[in-house]
Amino acid sequence: MSLARKAGKIFDDALSAAQPDRCIEEHLTLDKGTLRLKGTKTCFDLSSFSRIILVGAGKATIGMAEAVLRLLDGTAVPLCGVISVTYGQGKKLPPLDVLEAGHPCPDPAGHEAAKKIRALLSGAKKNELVVSLISGGGSALLPLPAGDISLEEKSRTTELLLASGAEIDEINTVRKHISLIKGGQLAEAAYPAAVCNLLLSDVRGNRPDTIASGPFVPDDTTFSDARSILEKFGLIRKVPRTVLSYIEEGRAGKRPETPGTGHHAFSRVFTNVIGSNLIILEAAKKKAEALGFHTLILTSSIRGEARELGLFLSEIAREIREHGRPVPPPACILAGGETTVTLKGNGRGGRNQECCLAAVSGIAGLTDVLVFCAGTDGTDGPTGAAGAFCTGETLDAGRKTGIEAEDYLRTNDSYNYFRQTGNLVVTGPTGTNYMDIYMVLAG
Repeated sequence: MSLARKAGKIFDDALSAAQPDRCIEEHLTLDKGTLRLKGTKTCFDLSSFSRIILVGAGKATIGMAEAVLRLLDGTAVPLCGVISVTYGQGKKLPPLDVLEAGHPCPDPAGHEAAKKIRALLSGAKKNELVVSLISGGGSALLPLPAGDISLEEKSRTTELLLASGAEIDEINTVRKHISLIKGGQLAEAAYPAAVCNLLLSDVRGNRPDTIASGPFVPDDTTFSDARSILEKFGLIRKVPRTVLSYIEEGRAGKRPETPGTGHHAFSRVFTNVIGSNLIILEAAKKKAEALGFHTLILTSSIRGEARELGLFLSEIAREIREHGRPVPPPACILAGGETTVTLKGNGRGGRNQECCLAAVSGIAGLTDVLVFCAGTDGTDGPTGAAGAFCTGETLDAGRKTGIEAEDYLRTNDSYNYFRQTGNLVVTGPTGTNYMDIYMVLAG
């Protein structure tokens, strides 16, 4: 079996282990009318509630919702709700209203979903239970701009931040302060209802306030923080005027800050992260070992520029092949996380494809090695690929078709490079989202 096929099998097993319905089933139980979160003291006696309101947003939320509905099937408590999912995920899940919307940049469909969810929660009562199902992608799928900011202006701001090289927590700090939903504002809307807030993490460190911009979680960042981020990445004069004006009004105390730690809105909110990138890595490690590899997980919190990580992964491959470190061949080195790309060209690609393209020259000429980088959600940037892989032969394969890896890296055109060499990883939407996985194999 080729290294490429082995990498594919490792990736497939990792995705299977982290499907959102499995995470719900492993963490949430219903026993004699009491809803419990395993491993915690959180429980809800359903007989004390007159209604259950299920809301959520994200790339994995549809699977989470299906599992919760199965669990609650047959309970006497009336249930209703609205969830926002990406295009192509919509299906009938009565009594829920399942709405499809755009990602990574918000669109009018997401705007309508956000308005419906906020309106539904604003009428919640003390004797009602809100079940919130949040996963990666929720920020884009719940756009509700504040003040006079239009959806187009918020979308433009998101595009600028994504292209700037900003980290996801920095992007979300700005998003929170131009939104009526993010940064704990849905908790504020739902108060005084009880909230069971279940999260699948797509961020480093699994911080609840960063996952989908934390709609039910306290936010201790400020309007001043948001402005500092725009300044840091040279966006003060690029973002729409209404966005900067709203942030400046917030700094001047003319707009309310997002609710922070200690705010009364969180007194009945119970938040739990029930899935993360580590699930992916542990399952990948188990499969790699079954395939005969000596396996090491480096970290689940990779960050930084994608091309710098690509160079690092190529050096690991070379170290294994030349010195048998950090583990001897056959070796599998795994890492997870999420990198950034600072756009300098007008090519097409995503952070995983760019990471892999940066490794092409570094492993050129090495025998029986492979670098694999892919997004667990099945999408990598505005492309139809989840990522890419390369081997010691990829550089020469590209040259035989008249293309140079460095030229395509310079213009951020990784997708078109790997499309021509045949090294794209294409899965379609996976129904889950736990950041990215990076793999170095040496046979």
